[in-house]
This record gives sequence, structure tokens and C-alpha cells, in this order.
Amino acid sequence: MPVFEYKCKKCDSKFEVLHKSTANMEDVICPKCQSKENTKLFSSFAAAVGHSHSSGDSCSSGTCGMAPMGGCPGGMCGLN
Repeated sequence: MPVFEYKCKKCDSKFEVLHKSTANMEDVICPKCQSKENTKLFSSFAAAVGHSHSSGDSCSSGTCGMAPMGGCPGGMCGLN
């Protein structure tokens, strides 16, 4: 089930919607002002890629080895 980001045209708030099917993608309502005038935003995503690490590696210490310099990119290596 994909999660999409939207921005309300009336109140400028940003919010996410989990779409269970493509049928309800047109019925997006802003949770702040209840407006149906919203714009779908382009957003990035993170994909988990398999890697091996030693038991001493840790995201909190920035030594998991996922990033080129040995740190964790935003703490997203999956070891926390």
C-alpha cells in the first residue's frame, strides 16, 4: 500500500495518506481544514538493501558502514 504526500491548496499544510487502492486516490481530504483541493507532492523513499555488518557496528555510533564515509545516512541503516 503506497503512502503519498499531499499539500493543501487552502491552508498550505502537508500531510500523508495511505492509499489502500487506486479507487480512493481522488477523495483526499486535508486533515487540518477538510479541503478537497490538494496537490500530490513528489517525495523520496528509502529502499532497504541487504548488507552484512559485524556485531560491533552501530547506527548510534555512526559505524555501520552503509555510507561512503562509514556513517549511517540519517540513521536509516536498520541497525537501531
